[in-house]
Amino acid sequence: MLNILCCVKQVPDVNLVKIDPETGSLIRQGVPSILNPLDANALEAAVMTKERYGGEVTCITMGPDMAEEALRECLAAGADKAVILSDRAFANADTLATSYVITSAANQLGQFDLIFCGKESLDGATGQMASQLAERFDASLLSGVLTVCKVDENGKTVIVERELETGVEKTQATLPALITVEKTNYHPRIPNLKSWKASRTAEIVRYNSRTIPDLDPAQIGDPGSPTKVPRTYPPEVGETGMILQEGSPEKDVDKLLSLLEGVI
Repeated sequence: MLNILCCVKQVPDVNLVKIDPETGSLIRQGVPSILNPLDANALEAAVMTKERYGGEVTCITMGPDMAEEALRECLAAGADKAVILSDRAFANADTLATSYVITSAANQLGQFDLIFCGKESLDGATGQMASQLAERFDASLLSGVLTVCKVDENGKTVIVERELETGVEKTQATLPALITVEKTNYHPRIPNLKSWKASRTAEIVRYNSRTIPDLDPAQIGDPGSPTKVPRTYPPEVGETGMILQEGSPEKDVDKLLSLLEGVI
């Protein structure tokens, strides 16, 4: 029976987020939080893999208490277990510190055959978490996966189709494997009423910095985060462009040269 982990994140709805022009910080007040859409695609891939081959899907997230709501969405959509990592000591974590806490906690839950992730989060969009998690889990990394074709639990292999710039690649990797999922073939399902109601009262396992064994305080939160973001700001809008329509290509070229003469 496959033991499957799905890493998810609750993010602010970026369509509603604004930036304070004075401080450069995100204005989160009044902005609803949602399950990261690309993580929802990864969850669907994890659940479909479970349904085809058997197994159990555990969803894990690091965040404030309100991130439990994202986990309940995952339970309603087919996850079997949910784990939240919540502690003020985890605040201001970059991807390095976050991946450390997630793998430290996940290792208490057993050995996972497959780990599913969205390729990036809406709020950070670094795309760094998957490679860091794969390294920490000592797992094969399969990025940009379009389809999980076959999982051989006895042979400890997985075959997938990956999206490349030049086309689609079919490849095999050894388990454990970490898979980042493209949204093309894995559309999040709509939970039925029974699943939704069950998710409202389902148990969610909680860990903090004191209940994860052997957690190094120097590697979590702000102390464990070498990446610092001093300020966030929208891109500056430059001058608008110009479309040359002088009546003919020759006249367009003459106009362009006259404009360049004034610049050079």
